[in-house]
Amino acid sequence: MKIVIIDYGAGNIQSIMFAIKRLGYEAVLSHDAEEIRNADKVIFPGVGEASSAMAKLKATGLDKVIPTLKQPVLGICLGMQLMCHSSEEGNTEGLGIFDLDVVKFSNKVKVPQIGWNQISDLKSNLFTNIPKKSYIYLVHSFYAPIGKETIATSEYDLTYSAALQKDNFYGVQFHPEKSSDVGSEILKNFLILT
Repeated sequence: MKIVIIDYGAGNIQSIMFAIKRLGYEAVLSHDAEEIRNADKVIFPGVGEASSAMAKLKATGLDKVIPTLKQPVLGICLGMQLMCHSSEEGNTEGLGIFDLDVVKFSNKVKVPQIGWNQISDLKSNLFTNIPKKSYIYLVHSFYAPIGKETIATSEYDLTYSAALQKDNFYGVQFHPEKSSDVGSEILKNFLILT
């Protein structure tokens, strides 16, 4: 199986590479459109700020490639947010895969939200064998509200989308590679999706 992690200079990808290796698979880092198109599974990571990450995607033309992919694609953290219609962070236009606009948490809570939180309302093969109220690891100041593509929720100030799915596109707000056994199982479920 060919697993490609999209390399566009956004965030620490080593921990994702190691998490995949622990599951017995190898992943390659690439920003080559052809290599990404020919992968069996694509992971779209992201740590950092939305507008600068989007600028990097545009500079490489990957903003045009990602929405056209036909294989399972997993956006992680900022990767998921960039797959949405837009983000308030840096007033960024997203890839428009998910029909949601990413917004900032209110000033009633400490941002970023950092640490462990529970996921609920699990609705996808991505969460096979994952118990309700499992703990996952998050670091974020912005969130995707609840919408028709929401496949898991979490709570911080309000209930928001912890994961999204539309067709072959999946997104998780949390970091599966840092979410212990639960995160490993979610990554494994993604890698065995057909």
